[in-house]
Amino acid sequence: MRNSRAVAYSCSVLLAACSFAADSGSRQQSAKPPEVAAPPAVGAFPGAMGHGAAARGGHGGKIIPVVTLADSGPGSLRECIEAAGPRVCVFRTAGTIRFTSRPPVIRNPYLTIAGQTAPGGGITLAHAGGAEGRTPLVIKKTHDIIIRHIRVRPDMPGGERGAEDGVTIEDSRRVIIDHVSASWARDELVNGFADNDDITISNSIFAAGTPPHDKCALLASDPEGPQSVSFIRNICAHNGDRNPDINFPPGSCVEVVNNLFYNAQSEFAEIWESEGGSPVSLVGNLFIAGPDTSRTATGIVRAGIAATGEGQAYLWDNAFEGDFQHVSPAVNSILVDRPPCKLTHVPQPSSELLADLLATSGTWPRDSFDAGVVREISRREGRIGRKPSGPVTGPATGVPYTDRDDDGMDDGWELRHGANPDQMDSWADADGNGVANFEDFLTFREASAMQDRPSGTGAVDVR
Repeated sequence: MRNSRAVAYSCSVLLAACSFAADSGSRQQSAKPPEVAAPPAVGAFPGAMGHGAAARGGHGGKIIPVVTLADSGPGSLRECIEAAGPRVCVFRTAGTIRFTSRPPVIRNPYLTIAGQTAPGGGITLAHAGGAEGRTPLVIKKTHDIIIRHIRVRPDMPGGERGAEDGVTIEDSRRVIIDHVSASWARDELVNGFADNDDITISNSIFAAGTPPHDKCALLASDPEGPQSVSFIRNICAHNGDRNPDINFPPGSCVEVVNNLFYNAQSEFAEIWESEGGSPVSLVGNLFIAGPDTSRTATGIVRAGIAATGEGQAYLWDNAFEGDFQHVSPAVNSILVDRPPCKLTHVPQPSSELLADLLATSGTWPRDSFDAGVVREISRREGRIGRKPSGPVTGPATGVPYTDRDDDGMDDGWELRHGANPDQMDSWADADGNGVANFEDFLTFREASAMQDRPSGTGAVDVR
């Protein structure tokens, strides 16, 4: 049944008013509030969360400047990705890196790609189409990888749809994808494949996959064993289904917490059982109908096709807006009263979530596409199926900050915070706060981009 309870709360955000109803299944939610585990003693960066929060990335390693948008060669992102040892890619340029040969694969461990260091409108990854047009961001058979503030916009069709995700994580562990924006993939916008573990996907915008395979997130496919995966504080918008797809073996720890799912066509969150029965916690999420959402769509569905076991679903404080089936009645028989695993993140009440996610998610500074998605959600507008009318332009180039010692940090920031602009002191702790200078600087760069709010830098033309 639909809308079986009165409106649970109302809010106003940006240009639209909204109201949400509580779960409409015969049981509203699991019986007991969620349990939350203690965070890791050492996180990847301030604010890191989820099962991947302890990923080291390039901490303590080389600072490698990316100075060109070229596909390869000296100073390219490919060169930094393919280097060995702990390393951080920082950007002394901005714009679109278009891979004209097959995109690089992140195989060597201990890597951070710090997109927030780029000047101007930041960094976008794309490919040149054709036979070599594959997933622009692939993490494969590796560990301790952190990717932040990077856009992935495959604006041209490649030669093989099944190899054209936005982001793929394969056979890897301790990975963080944070403040990433992806659109227009012909397969999933973000895809977990094979034997992953300790993965966090957070604070990102995954919008407008390309029909007929317009999918937000396939959190696992062909898993070889139990996995720990966190999908936290993301926006999925204008994707037909897999918002997200949850298909894990028993013994996994899967949490889908404080996300916004907008304008799914047929299905929002899908709990599958073909790998033996997914154990999952869905907590504090918003499910909002859009112009393409059918009355027969389902917010939380139990997919019984080829089931080989029975899943476990812990539901708490999920909220729904729109005339669709909010929770499939089939979910009731797999509801559990406690999370299959303790949550890694203290959930924000869903009643407080909408404005926060619209104001903070995705890559900063925002390009015009992400700004448009946020505006469409606020107005309950937009459609599935829009494609770029040609190669994307921008983002704006800008002027890189001064960094005379090549330690990745702005000289002016170093002077203000007790670091030495004439000494490579990225991994020292000038203010004694227990956080490396470089990590403090990255936090400053992110906060500055959000505060300045030039949302909509770089033109992205779609039809």
